[in-house]
Amino acid sequence: MADTKEQNAEDISEVEKKWSKPLTDAGWTAIPSVIFERQNALGLDPLDINIILHLAGYWWKAGNAPHPSKATIAAAIGVHPRTIQRRITKLSGAGFITRTRRSTKKGGTTTNQYSFAGLIEAATPFALERIEEKKRRMAEATERAKRRKPQLKVVK
Repeated sequence: MADTKEQNAEDISEVEKKWSKPLTDAGWTAIPSVIFERQNALGLDPLDINIILHLAGYWWKAGNAPHPSKATIAAAIGVHPRTIQRRITKLSGAGFITRTRRSTKKGGTTTNQYSFAGLIEAATPFALERIEEKKRRMAEATERAKRRKPQLKVVK
């Protein structure tokens, strides 16, 4: 457990070094690079990625699904809430996110909760591909380092 806390502290320190303490103190979001690097292969356009980023920004802990309102996301991005609603329906239909309706104690509705299980599943093959590529490159670099250098001999 201590190793995890130490690693978290190191990760946060690196984020601060890159982005500055004021920006990181204001909050930051972790998202796997493969999701935005392979967005075209996943069939996601820039607005989809922006929505995913905003949803992920509200996902603070595993098991506690994010639940911002469509209006909140729309205001942050600068589009109409109906645009967000249509795009979330599209992302849901593609299986990337799952919406769960939430109800108030009085029987009304409130903001939906969103799960990224489908996106995680869809992006995993790309991540595994990337991991294998990294392993291959590391093996090649190790092999290059192990090669015997030719011995130079003095010729008389």
